Amino acid sequence: MRYTVHNGVSCNETEMNPKMEEEKRTVRAVERALDILICFTSKSEWGLSEIASEVGLHKSTVFRLMATLEDRGFVIRDEATEKYRLGLRILELSSNLSREGDPSVVLLPGMERLRDEIGETVSLYVRDGNERVRIQAVQSAQAIRRVAPVGARMPLSVGASSKVLLAFAEEPVRKEAMADPAWPASVDRAAYVRQLDEIRAAGYATSFEEREPGAAAVSAPIFNRAGKLAAALAVSGPSNRLTPDVMHRHAPAIMEAAQRMGKLLG
Repeated sequence: MRYTVHNGVSCNETEMNPKMEEEKRTVRAVERALDILICFTSKSEWGLSEIASEVGLHKSTVFRLMATLEDRGFVIRDEATEKYRLGLRILELSSNLSREGDPSVVLLPGMERLRDEIGETVSLYVRDGNERVRIQAVQSAQAIRRVAPVGARMPLSVGASSKVLLAFAEEPVRKEAMADPAWPASVDRAAYVRQLDEIRAAGYATSFEEREPGAAAVSAPIFNRAGKLAAALAVSGPSNRLTPDVMHRHAPAIMEAAQRMGKLLG
């Protein structure tokens, strides 16, 4: 922090510029409010103490921010449970979200067609930093099925879709992901790189009870018309139905569907 002389007295520049200090406080408050709203991407209801712990702020600070968000309609407080959930203002914002060229909208009919053909849940994933995000899902009609909530975030270290998003990404992306300190020590990087090479050669990836017991998935890359990786298309279900042999039999149909979908993306 620089110091200057004002009327012969050395003083802090922020004390000389209260407007700048106020702007900093305002920006900080906005950042904190956005951090709170982001909490609702992982679960639908939060208590005050839970939010304070999640975002690393004092409860009194969170209380004031939540009061403002509630006043503006962004959150609602349940008087019975004393928990907060998202308000209708969020729906108003999302209704004006531009969906032009959005893969989750453009590719939905193709996903439904693949679901009807194979009979299992179909999901669409994109990479966001060192995570993958499910941006669309079409649930299986079977009684026992893989439930795939939209918006779920998962690590890139495990899962068929994660391996597709890394295998067909540019080399700097792969190196950055595996250099992440959050990369699990239990996942051998060298072995993982060899597996990615095999996936590129095969054109698809499978996972069998990697991320959670009883679940299996097979995934193929979707390239847009410019040849750039746009998303990972995945079929998932119970591992007693999606055995390794079954997944390999489904792989050609999934890769064909991914090719068709890619032609719809600019």
